[in-house]
Amino acid sequence: MVRGGWEGHLPVEATDLFVPFLRDNGFEVTVSGSTSSYLDLDGTDLVLQCISMGEITAEELKGLETAVRNGTGLAGWHGGIVDSFRNSSDYQFMTGGQFVSHPGGFVDHRIDVVADHPIVAGLESFDLHTEQYYVHADPTNTVLATTTFKAHPDFPWIEGATMPAVWTRTWGEGRVFVCTPGHSLADLAVPEVRTIVERGLLWAAK
Repeated sequence: MVRGGWEGHLPVEATDLFVPFLRDNGFEVTVSGSTSSYLDLDGTDLVLQCISMGEITAEELKGLETAVRNGTGLAGWHGGIVDSFRNSSDYQFMTGGQFVSHPGGFVDHRIDVVADHPIVAGLESFDLHTEQYYVHADPTNTVLATTTFKAHPDFPWIEGATMPAVWTRTWGEGRVFVCTPGHSLADLAVPEVRTIVERGLLWAAK
């Protein structure tokens, strides 16, 4: 569990929510506040990352990428995984997407479940009032849920744009899981979001 970056996403408090869940599912949880942990991921089954913005060295990224390529899972939500390390296109290539905007800030929007997959099994589409992430995404992602944008006064041309909101992908032997909702602790407490994140963590683990 590697956390840090912009404090507005409450990286410590947000990741602490999932420590009991992981331990109850047999994980030995190691918590780190530094990307230097990526220099040695031997024996790591899963990296839960919550670092919004922030920086990573070339050596640290190589350690993370190599571990995921060899089977370590990578998982996270919101800016902690798809607004990390903005200057690293290689990192974005691995995660399959990058945050670019949340037009209107906190807005009412729907998350539509669009796939038959264990992470979203039995879940219906649901509504949120929070940041709606507009992302640039990789076409090779497996999209599990989407969100569709309404017109915005400053950006009327985005009306009807449908963006992936939850996706998975593989990277070599590793599995990557991304959930774009999760700006606040309240978002992570929404039953559907919580279920998706918990299942995503288990799915991504080696």
